[in-house]
Amino acid sequence: MTPSSTTEIADRLAETGYLCDDELATVSYLALAMQRPLLLEGEPGTGKTALAEALAQALDVPLVRLQCYEGIDVHQALYDWDFPRQVLHLRAIEAMGREASRSVEDAESSLYTERFLLARPILTALQESPAVLLVDEIDRADDEFEAFLLEVLSTYQVSIPELGTVRAATPPIVVLTSNRTRELHDALKRRCLYHWIDHPGLARETAIVRARAPEVSAALAEQVVGAVQELRRIDGLEKPPGVAETLDWARALQHLGATDLDLESAARTLGALVKYREDAEKVRHALDQVLRA
Repeated sequence: MTPSSTTEIADRLAETGYLCDDELATVSYLALAMQRPLLLEGEPGTGKTALAEALAQALDVPLVRLQCYEGIDVHQALYDWDFPRQVLHLRAIEAMGREASRSVEDAESSLYTERFLLARPILTALQESPAVLLVDEIDRADDEFEAFLLEVLSTYQVSIPELGTVRAATPPIVVLTSNRTRELHDALKRRCLYHWIDHPGLARETAIVRARAPEVSAALAEQVVGAVQELRRIDGLEKPPGVAETLDWARALQHLGATDLDLESAARTLGALVKYREDAEKVRHALDQVLRA
């Protein structure tokens, strides 16, 4: 059942462990109510992908994920044919003998049926909807793929020459994410509702850690989040730590039996927080000052 208000969608997401602010709850509700795709941009680790996962869980529908990458094409996103099974099918026809064999046209047409169709994420979402279709990191794909995606999102249908048109009985809930490595075209943006996700503030990030990692003590969670908030302000980090890294760091410290965040335990567990050597050096230099504050 579709939520009837922004408060209800926020409550449902919170039950899955995803805590959102009022603006994100509002745009999520509107995307559902207006049946519009939701385009989320922001730094890596701010919870864009996690929102799609939480929506699927909150609405009790399947999550279908399309991970974009440089060079992705339509067939990898839409459908393909199971070539090995088609070859086996032809050999089976040949093995039946000439008298039982069908015409060449019949044999060819029998190869292009749903039996041999490999549904990729977009086709799967159209067939299984209601579902959440997550198009992750759309900024990694090229212009041609973006144009194809825009066409699909405009009609929620695709054409398969050998089989005909596949339409979604109910439009899937579409969430697109972008880390903004390139600008998306205006046509795609106009089709979507848009929201920029920032790193959460101190209070909300602490609440997220308490909800997602209840084994971590309240005191340690507050200290970890406070330190991460300060470390994100370091100039020139390759990748400022996101919420996922905050959770990993808190859990790592808890596994080591730490009850307070001190310089030694923080330094020993930096691998859970930063993923670049240059970042680790900068964070080590800043830790002493951060922990003394």
